[in-house]
Amino acid sequence: MRKFLVILDDSRECLNAMRFAAMRAAKTGGGVKILSIIQPEEFNHWIGVGDIMREEARERIHAHFEVFAKWMRDRQGVDPELVIREGETIPEIVAQIKEDNEVGVLVLGASDANKGPGPLVTQLTRSSGTLPVPITIVPGDLSKERLEAIT
Repeated sequence: MRKFLVILDDSRECLNAMRFAAMRAAKTGGGVKILSIIQPEEFNHWIGVGDIMREEARERIHAHFEVFAKWMRDRQGVDPELVIREGETIPEIVAQIKEDNEVGVLVLGASDANKGPGPLVTQLTRSSGTLPVPITIVPGDLSKERLEAIT
């Protein structure tokens, strides 16, 4: 089954990327894989403190995931899968895509700010020619109605 890989982070644009991935998966018989990455610099403390911070980060990720997962299950009939990786964001996204044969499309949300589309879109589009899957970039300012019409 082809799965849409979407990145779970604290950005506003993440919301539209999640919606798009779930709607496309529902309409094409695919699935959704949600990837969240824990940055290593968050844990450059004593070992015990770092372990506690890492566990707290995992708990936050699971809480955010459950909000999106409930909406996907209830509204789209899609049961997403969560993957948590630790490391630098871009290399971890690329590694997940290369290691996971089920991923068919990477879905990214673009910022609606005047400063550009956001760091993930900027960095990953530079290497898009070497990725084994296409990238779908979802504008952050699309309405729910427009997303439904597009998908």
